[in-house]
Amino acid sequence: MTIIDTPLEGCFVLEPTVYEDSRGYFLETFNQLDFRKLTGIEVPFVQDNESFSTKGVLRGLHYQEGAYAQAKLVRVVQGHVLDVAVDIRPNSPSFGQHFSTELSETNKRQLFIPRGFAHGFVVLSDSALFSYKCDNYYHKAAEAGIRYNDPELNIDWRLSEDQLMLSDKDKHLPLFHEISFE
Repeated sequence: MTIIDTPLEGCFVLEPTVYEDSRGYFLETFNQLDFRKLTGIEVPFVQDNESFSTKGVLRGLHYQEGAYAQAKLVRVVQGHVLDVAVDIRPNSPSFGQHFSTELSETNKRQLFIPRGFAHGFVVLSDSALFSYKCDNYYHKAAEAGIRYNDPELNIDWRLSEDQLMLSDKDKHLPLFHEISFE
């Protein structure tokens, strides 16, 4: 596994070692010892989630507040997405900045998103199977989010507005400047 730093402290792109032959391929999607050795971070993942979405579905920007904050390791099993992490740690030098990267079944990259980040993705292929690990359990009362088209964040989702499909909840999330981050 190779770790690639992003401009956001603690947020990393992971490139797994892929072993291919005439039968297909094999890769480790996560190894705690290697991850800790390469990043210095110990992450006890406790929950795995999976979603299936079609082209243009945008999920995000979501996060869990307070004691229910979650670090995530995200990847695409099938398809192709643009994945986005936004630093919402008030004391961070990159507070309010975002990082985006393409994750796909072809590049097999993963993105580690530490606690204190909002997260979202949009499906660029006909469909996508998205899988992620969390280091804390989901707690409905702690869910929060930032509107996907916030002008202050200015995220390029790579699809036109009329191509995007969002939940009603995601369409009406608050703007970045309307949120008090703690």
